[in-house]
Amino acid sequence: MSGPSLSLPATGKTGYDAAMPASSLPARAWLLTTAAAGACLLVGLLAYHLLLGSYLTHERLLASQRLDAFALSLEATLNRHESLPGLLALEPSLAALLRDPGNAQRIAAANAYLEAAQQGAAVAATYLIDADGLTLAASNWRQPRSFVGHNYAFRPYFTDAVAHGLGRFYGVGVTTGEPGYFLAAPVRDGGRVLGVVVLKVGLEAMEQAMAGAGDTLLLADADGIVFLSSERRLRYRTLAPLPAAVSARLESTRQYGNQTILPLADRALVLDATRPQRLALADDAAREVLPLSRPVGNLGWRVVQLGRPDEARSAAFSGAMAIALAAAFALGVAAHLRHRRRRREELRRIHGELEQRIAERTADLTAKVAELQRTEAILHETRDAAVQAGKLAVLGQLSAGISHELNQPLAALQTFADNASALLARGRHEEVGENLQMIGELIGRTGRIVRQLKTFARKEAATPQPVAVAAAIEHALLLVEPRRRDSGARIELSQDEPGLCVVAEAGRLEQVLVNLMLNGLDAMHGQPAPSLEIAVARAGDCIRLSVRDHGPGIADEVRNHLFEPFYTTKPAGAGLGLGLAISLAIVDSYGGTLRTENAADGGAVFVLTLPAAGDDHAAPDA
Repeated sequence: MSGPSLSLPATGKTGYDAAMPASSLPARAWLLTTAAAGACLLVGLLAYHLLLGSYLTHERLLASQRLDAFALSLEATLNRHESLPGLLALEPSLAALLRDPGNAQRIAAANAYLEAAQQGAAVAATYLIDADGLTLAASNWRQPRSFVGHNYAFRPYFTDAVAHGLGRFYGVGVTTGEPGYFLAAPVRDGGRVLGVVVLKVGLEAMEQAMAGAGDTLLLADADGIVFLSSERRLRYRTLAPLPAAVSARLESTRQYGNQTILPLADRALVLDATRPQRLALADDAAREVLPLSRPVGNLGWRVVQLGRPDEARSAAFSGAMAIALAAAFALGVAAHLRHRRRRREELRRIHGELEQRIAERTADLTAKVAELQRTEAILHETRDAAVQAGKLAVLGQLSAGISHELNQPLAALQTFADNASALLARGRHEEVGENLQMIGELIGRTGRIVRQLKTFARKEAATPQPVAVAAAIEHALLLVEPRRRDSGARIELSQDEPGLCVVAEAGRLEQVLVNLMLNGLDAMHGQPAPSLEIAVARAGDCIRLSVRDHGPGIADEVRNHLFEPFYTTKPAGAGLGLGLAISLAIVDSYGGTLRTENAADGGAVFVLTLPAAGDDHAAPDA
């Protein structure tokens, strides 16, 4: 009995594939891929803008806190001398000189009093001006550029003191050429103003504090002229163009002497903007800044901070990239699952049709279906085996780094075990005991290597406690031993007294020591006789630990950035530049310090200082 023959497509395509034109499959895949890429790009752009706004807000908050602290410090400095001119004006010898300006004895008395007041108040100068603006006495009367004999009636602090009782002014001295903050108060005889006593305060210490703040800080007067700055090149520059009336007033009061007032940037600075501004400061290349300002003092001054949004942009870009990649991965997984589901549905339908036809047709088709099922099973097994092989390969890579350090003690174990067997056979039991003792020591050494690797890698809570410095150094040396051996370096350790302990956490302290030792070994690469010196000594209530190499030292321009994140002088791929930044953060969290200096006879020295543990604390066993 014969029935209708069964025919399958010669290409081996399923009904789902055959239902679509061959030319439409690549086009549809291209469209779907393009749409998915566009969606991921949009997600990344949206995430970038949201993250950038969040990071900028956070950066503005931190910068605002730093600026508030600096503004309060500057306000305190200005207010510290606010009442001093009024107190000086009460001195009888000053009023006496103003009543009799030609009396030599009264001039000498006034000079002596002003000189003593200047030294006692730690200000730049004090001087006495009569009602016409002529200086009669001054604290610098002994100096060649004394204020005595000069007329300062044109200065605003003089006219303000006469008219309002207190004069304030910042400007460049017309006699000395040195800038200062002037405070003036009238000397009265009843209701009549006899003259004015003036106090000049130098703000050099404040400018030095601005230079060490880490941010670009500006102090501008009420006209927007920068007269103090963390960068001296930005002094005597304007935040915005000056009106003609202001320029004329500056010329008449000679507030900034002969200084040429230049623009700060290629365009006016918008203070307290919510978004970064792109400016070219002092003829530099254009860059983005995030300006913040706070009012300071009674003269309309503002302290301005120019933040750098670069880190915020970098962090936002990294986060957006991660989100975009996650979106792409999610879309890929969804597309893969959808494709698998459709394929399973199609296969299920086809299998149903095939089973129906096979039941009606010949045993030959049954054998072919069985063969197809066996082939599919083999494919699944092959795939599973490949996956398992990949896992084993990864495990092999992870264990490769440990095998070298364990290989030597294991080989020595084999040697000592063989010797022990031979000695036992000869009845030399005492030497067998020595061999067994050596085997025990090697086992202990192997255990210490594995245990130290686990301890060093384990994530522990940063709870400060007494840590033995010698044990921490010993563990760090154990970890850097392969690198030291490869470099051929000699490590010398000196310790003033045994049993020194610091308040820290063992794992993190070892991490800092390993970073410093590895940096020192890297710095001596290529040296003929590399040597690393580690010294431990007590320094008051602290323990001072120094790591010195005999390399080329650290250049000044490198030292200024050495502890900044992602700053490295190593070749690309040899480091991220995070080791010293992380070490500094760890040391700082324990109330310690980490600094670097160049040794007089060559090489760099990293000095680590940590609080010493009290005598009533004991460090845990190593």
